[in-house]
Amino acid sequence: MPVPQVAIVGRPNVGKSSLFNWLARRRLAIVDNFEGVTRDRMTTLIESDDQFFELIDTGGMGVEDADDLTSDVRRQIDMAIASADVILLVVDVQTGLMPLDEEVVERLRGVERPVILVANKADQEHQDIHADEFRRLGRGHLITVSTTQNRHRDDLIQVIVDRLPEKDEDLVAPESSMKIAIVGRRNVGKSTFVNTLAESDRMIVSEVAGTTRDSVDVRFEIDGQTFLAIDTPGLRKRKSIRTDLDFYGTHRAQRSVRRADVVLMFFDALEKTSKVDKQLVGYIMEHHKPVIFVVNKWDKVDKEVPTERWVKYLRHQFTTLSYAPIAFITGQTGRNVKAVMNHAAMLYKQAQSRVSTGELNRILRAAIEQHPPAMYQGRRPKIFYATQVSTEPPTVVVMCSDPKALTHDYQRYLIGWMRDHLPFGEVPIKLYMQQRSRSEAKAERSGQGRSLDS
Repeated sequence: MPVPQVAIVGRPNVGKSSLFNWLARRRLAIVDNFEGVTRDRMTTLIESDDQFFELIDTGGMGVEDADDLTSDVRRQIDMAIASADVILLVVDVQTGLMPLDEEVVERLRGVERPVILVANKADQEHQDIHADEFRRLGRGHLITVSTTQNRHRDDLIQVIVDRLPEKDEDLVAPESSMKIAIVGRRNVGKSTFVNTLAESDRMIVSEVAGTTRDSVDVRFEIDGQTFLAIDTPGLRKRKSIRTDLDFYGTHRAQRSVRRADVVLMFFDALEKTSKVDKQLVGYIMEHHKPVIFVVNKWDKVDKEVPTERWVKYLRHQFTTLSYAPIAFITGQTGRNVKAVMNHAAMLYKQAQSRVSTGELNRILRAAIEQHPPAMYQGRRPKIFYATQVSTEPPTVVVMCSDPKALTHDYQRYLIGWMRDHLPFGEVPIKLYMQQRSRSEAKAERSGQGRSLDS
């Protein structure tokens, strides 16, 4: 079960980024009175009584970006809303109810996840009564807060936690279909691949229209394993997206990636990779999806080009996905198609793997002994313990003395070590560095705290 996500949304200048920093107790997002400062989504991990959730900051709804990035900002907001388990709709008590607040609520029409109406900037208790006018919006539980005066933070955290999906410690992956998104540029052979799956000696259960008009779900079995293949429209370069059909085709392909358990990223053996490929791979990485690079039409070059050359080429093009497996197939004839699907099932299993805290800490202790973190401001940062808090993707929280002291390079080293020594060898791993709380430090001094040796 993935870590639940909580998205902060609202019009510009209601204090969304201030709320994000306040809840995180760290200055992560830029806060400025100028509209449009926040463009990309920013995330951080929040813990409350052993319950973790990802908090997502978003740009202001309704702002026209000065650098002509309005559509990109809107897309980031839409993605945050689509993935959220809980939505924080932020309004400003001091300015009162504005027409743009009503537009934001209209944009949330049809969203069925819990909404919490956060009336920010209620700096004094007497201002709480002014928040009542926001009840006219008709969405969510209303709570007043002040990020500057530190009012009602714990109350808001509790309201969020109460609305998160129920935590099931004994959750077992269901025997339902594993969803495979087949993505790539136009004419790389995606539909041919799906047709090969459907027309060979597999038992087709159904072929139905997917949740979007031009994505088709094909359900089939291989050796008793049930799959759901999501055939997607091919992506074009951004400057080539000129019609509504092309725009929504791109949007639906991205949605298919979000729906998928594993993604098959298709390449044409006769073509070099393109900017579109890199954008799509970036989108897959952004959503932490297990992926297999599939080089199709291999029969046309296999006598002239060794597989090692394509492997080296793809590794060079996508250096941050060095762990992703690479397959060479001929979709039209079915060559290696079954092997790809079997490997996809392996990735799905890896993404669902969970390791004990004891095993994780033994592996982490070995990594630190092999390569301790570098000195930071005259001191060597300490890593106290780690725990896996979620799956799909495997998500690990490392408690340390100072997250800033552990560089991105060192964090990549730890992820690589875990990938080599834990059952996550070919899937993304989320790693969060968290500063140990005072209560945990006190517990350790008294001999009751957790450590790498426990």
